[in-house]
Amino acid sequence: MALRLPPGLVPSEVAFLCEMELVTVVPRQRLESIHLLAGQTPQLRPPRRSNLPLWLALLLKKQRRANIVPPPWMHPDSLRDVIHHETKVDTKGWAPPPPPRSRADFMGNATRINSFSGEETILSPPFLPSCTADAPSGALPYHWFELAEMLLAQAVDDIASASEVRSLLRDLQEVRAAKMRSSTAQLESGVDGVMSLRGVGAMELAESRGFVTGVVEGVRTIGASAEAMRREEEEQRRGDGEASDDDMGL
Repeated sequence: MALRLPPGLVPSEVAFLCEMELVTVVPRQRLESIHLLAGQTPQLRPPRRSNLPLWLALLLKKQRRANIVPPPWMHPDSLRDVIHHETKVDTKGWAPPPPPRSRADFMGNATRINSFSGEETILSPPFLPSCTADAPSGALPYHWFELAEMLLAQAVDDIASASEVRSLLRDLQEVRAAKMRSSTAQLESGVDGVMSLRGVGAMELAESRGFVTGVVEGVRTIGASAEAMRREEEEQRRGDGEASDDDMGL
C-alpha cells in the first residue's frame, strides 16, 4: 500500500525547482551554446556576463569555469531595506515581489520576455529573471530563501560581506516566520476570513503549509459546529412556538 503524500511541495522539491531560476555568471573560459529544454544557452565569452539556470551556474562554479554574480537584492543595503519595510513600514504584510520584466510593442502592449533564450516567451511567475544582475533591489523574489542558501553554500567567495548577508537573511527569515504565524489571526473571524500571501516565498509556503492548513481546518470545524448549534436552536424555538400554538388552540 502506497503512503499518502503530503499536500503541496515539500522543501526539497521547492529547492529543486529553485535551480531553474536564472542567475548571472562571469565565465572564465569560453563555452559554446548548449541546447536545453528551455532553449539554447548563450555562448560564454569571458569577461562578458551571461544569464544561465542556477543548476548550470553552480556546476560551472564547481568546475571553476565561471563566477556567479549575486542578485542586487542579496546586497546588505537591500536586505536592510527589506527588513525595515517588514518591521516598520508594513508590519502585517510582506515586502512586494519584484515586477515581471516586460517590453512594450509599437501598440503599447507589454509582453513578458525570456532573457534566457532571447525569444518572446511568456514565463510563469516563479521563473521570472528576478535573480539576475538586472533584478531590482529591495524586493524579494519567489525563491529568495533557497537561492540565497545555495549561493552562500556553494559560491560564498562571490558574495561580498557574506557573513553580514547571512546574518541579515537569518533576521529576515525570523521576522517573516513570526509574521506568517501571527497573520493566521485574520482567519479567526470565520471561514470567510482572508489571509493575503502576496510576497510570500516558495520555501515559506512549503514550511508553513501544514500550520496554515491546520488553522484553516480548525476555523472550518468551529464554524461548522457554530452553524449546527444555530440550526438546533432555531428548530427548538420553532418546536416551542408550535407547541404554544397548540396549547392556545386547546
